[in-house]
Amino acid sequence: MEKKLKDLREEYLKIPIPKELNDVVQAALNEKPRKKPRVGRNILVSAAAALLIVTASVNISPAAAKAMSDIPIVEKVIKVITFVEWKEEANNSSAVIKTPAISGLENKQLEDSLNDKYLSESKQLYKEFTDSMSKLKEGEKGNISVESGYVILTDNETILSVQRYTDRIQASSSTESQFDTVDKKNEVLLTLNSLFKDDRYLQVISENIKEQMKRQMAEDPEKIYWVEDDDLPAFKGIDENQNFYINEDGKLVIAFNSYEAAPGYMGAVEFIIPTKVLSDLLVGDQYIH
Repeated sequence: MEKKLKDLREEYLKIPIPKELNDVVQAALNEKPRKKPRVGRNILVSAAAALLIVTASVNISPAAAKAMSDIPIVEKVIKVITFVEWKEEANNSSAVIKTPAISGLENKQLEDSLNDKYLSESKQLYKEFTDSMSKLKEGEKGNISVESGYVILTDNETILSVQRYTDRIQASSSTESQFDTVDKKNEVLLTLNSLFKDDRYLQVISENIKEQMKRQMAEDPEKIYWVEDDDLPAFKGIDENQNFYINEDGKLVIAFNSYEAAPGYMGAVEFIIPTKVLSDLLVGDQYIH
């Protein structure tokens, strides 16, 4: 056991820092400590490198993953890890941005495309935050909060569903999410279209969501959805690019970001679609049942 743990530690230490982060990490190592840092207009520029946190997992290295799998106390290899994390706090503003990475797929093209997308999204979010902060005048408070991370919604023998979310607060608040569902056996990314025989599902799901909206509003006066409202743009239905995931119970869940189907105070909303209304339209029951 001691030898396995020693080998695992040595393999972990050999994991290389990604090229795109090398400059930032090097800057952090070279930066001299300050006794009393002064908060000013350009504080984020000097603090960015020092506050960058890079985390890795045994999943990045196949050899390390194999060593970990041989240790009796570990039942399985983790499939999703925090690959990189940015943290900033200044001028009454903060940002915490966690980037997931999927590992262990034999389909490296799919694995790389997903991980490249996650890293690109995080970089863009981080850039938007620092750009906003750089526009502040001396002594001005930003009052901006950005938190981005991920949640593993489903992880079973058949599928892996991952949600990436971003919560923003600046005068008002909003939540945006994106979802990826991977067929773990065939190692393909599932789309909403791929689950159904034809496009009839669009109308069937849309009508079911409208029914759920109306029922919820009738049961709870505090709930409001934009459905059949003469004064506001009404929810007309979903399209093939609609956010979705498959939950642990094998049910299709349709997800909406803030303001897409309801007022902002309702936040992000989701609707579980009963399988009985979809059964005749599905290509099979291996995912949804």
